[in-house]
Amino acid sequence: MKKGLLIVLEGIDGTGKSTQAASLVRRLRRRGFPAVASREPTRGRHGREIRRKARQAGSLTPREELDLFLLDRREHVERTIRPALSEGKIVILDRYYLSTIAYQGAKGLDPEAIRKANERFAPRPDLVFILDLPAERGLGRIEGRGRRDLLFERAGYLKRVRRIFLSFKGPRMVHLDAGRKRRDLGDEILSRVLKKAGPLL
Repeated sequence: MKKGLLIVLEGIDGTGKSTQAASLVRRLRRRGFPAVASREPTRGRHGREIRRKARQAGSLTPREELDLFLLDRREHVERTIRPALSEGKIVILDRYYLSTIAYQGAKGLDPEAIRKANERFAPRPDLVFILDLPAERGLGRIEGRGRRDLLFERAGYLKRVRRIFLSFKGPRMVHLDAGRKRRDLGDEILSRVLKKAGPLL
């Protein structure tokens, strides 16, 4: 491949992003593509802080949350995303800056300002899959995880987050019904990625 590809899976909690991201990486590797997986928040210092604070409702203001996400993402871009792309790899991300736009935008911050702050340093995705489900169905899927993320998994809040995700438009944005059979959904995602990757071989 002459250059890498950045593929992102987005959507509210419970839409199956992590499952589809892992499946996509496996299926691309079986076809000989140099695919790597990553996710946000990361397992780095700032990502761990985000997860810790997310269990403590009200512990951060929306602006403080945004600042932590930006710090985590800068480190992620520098250490993982840009190096992999420069090596011609297909980078599959479970969440990226569109999640920050949606989640912090739903808390009252300006979505366009968040976008601009991220795109000053973060590579733009080549393809974004927005997996969509009603908030109640998404929450129903994650009931068995043992705990709920107090910042990010309230139904009313997720409805606002979903509306922002649904507002994302453009040739790189692919909205998919996450209520479909897992394999059918994965097949469509793979097919679209292969079409994008084909000319680069």
